[in-house]
Amino acid sequence: MNTNREAKLKKKLNANPTREQAKEAVRTLICWAGDNPSREGLADTPDRVVRAYEEFFKGYNINPHEILERTFEETEGYDEIVLLKDIRFESHCEHHMLPIIGKVHIAYLPYKRVVGISKLARVVEVYSKRLQIQEKMTGQIANAIKTILKPLGVAVVIDA
Repeated sequence: MNTNREAKLKKKLNANPTREQAKEAVRTLICWAGDNPSREGLADTPDRVVRAYEEFFKGYNINPHEILERTFEETEGYDEIVLLKDIRFESHCEHHMLPIIGKVHIAYLPYKRVVGISKLARVVEVYSKRLQIQEKMTGQIANAIKTILKPLGVAVVIDA
């Protein structure tokens, strides 16, 4: 096989489409559904959909490990479980791109590093703003906490 051709194809497949290409894809879906993307009421829909998707999937552009790296090293007195319950999230199923709405509960037993509670909620937000399934998101959140904070234990539960 032509390795130069394969390299070009791989680069093309890994490149993010432009905003205009994304809007054209929405126009194509509107046509596929049997409607006219130029008619009043739909003319601005591709732009609206792309803006919505930028918000829905902004988690791909944020590194959750950077959020957890800002910690308190002074853990004296933090010998109890840190628990944050009922963190509301909205995500999208990676199989059908339909909404997933639920709550995440996080608990960890600190070892030498403690993170502010708001950082845990931000990690949930980052992972939920990606195409997901609950099982994968649960593992991603737990692994990020385990890798960065190195707690004695961590638990993540998702209700959705």
